[in-house]
Amino acid sequence: MTKRRLRFPDLVPHLVLLVGVAIQVFPVYMAIIGSTHDAATIGRGRLPLTPGTHMAENYIQAWAYGTGERVSGTPVRIMMANSLVMAIVIAAGKILVSVLAAYAVVFFRFPGRMFFFWLIFITLMLPLEVRIIPSYKVVSDFGLLNTLAGLTLPLMVSATGTLLFRQVFLTIPKEMLDAAKIDGAGPMRCLWSIILPLGLPSIAALFVILFVYGWNQYLWPLLITTEQRMDTIVIGIVKMLGTSESLMDWNLVMATTVMAMGPPVAVVILLQRWLVKGLVETEK
Repeated sequence: MTKRRLRFPDLVPHLVLLVGVAIQVFPVYMAIIGSTHDAATIGRGRLPLTPGTHMAENYIQAWAYGTGERVSGTPVRIMMANSLVMAIVIAAGKILVSVLAAYAVVFFRFPGRMFFFWLIFITLMLPLEVRIIPSYKVVSDFGLLNTLAGLTLPLMVSATGTLLFRQVFLTIPKEMLDAAKIDGAGPMRCLWSIILPLGLPSIAALFVILFVYGWNQYLWPLLITTEQRMDTIVIGIVKMLGTSESLMDWNLVMATTVMAMGPPVAVVILLQRWLVKGLVETEK
């Protein structure tokens, strides 16, 4: 077997990619380093590039108390629990609604089928920021402020997911469903035993995207939560930053930031194979 020599034209893209990775990774590295030093070291503006000796202290303090010399916040364990529930429920809810909607549009024939499909499609032009006031009014009237239901229910409907699953379901031969119906399978049995297994890569890919989407939500939790016990991790970090850089425990802020990156990074790594497979399959 002959070795393939790396030519200069092949080297340039690799160098560009390495520079891009370095630009993206260096701030994360500095946040990790900052979370291992005390507030005084960071406050002097001379943060070293090597880890410090306060790592365990900073992470325990942020996780259990969320309070330092200059910062009084919500413990990270509470904020991460709120964010985790919000991200999982939003992702699972969006997938459930999208799968059922796409299944009905593709495999059922009923009056107004395409009208309702285009009605769903039009909602792509109405993101949450556009309908924020009526959405808040509805949640408030139902008494869902400062609740997990208020955090998740308004974000569960996804036109994007419906469009994705519609395209996936259109590639499934209808003869498979006809054969299942002849064997006595009902609509839900066909969905569970045939449609979902064939669409599993797309479901996993969409779950990753929606999990990160739910985890990073800022505007909606900021509006409907006023109690510290309902703070999400993104809201908590913003509250910790405050208004003055001189009155801040940067070590706790960086420790909280590092912990906030953990769950979405873990989800992406664990489902990476399914994510790539669901996004690049040529049939879709």
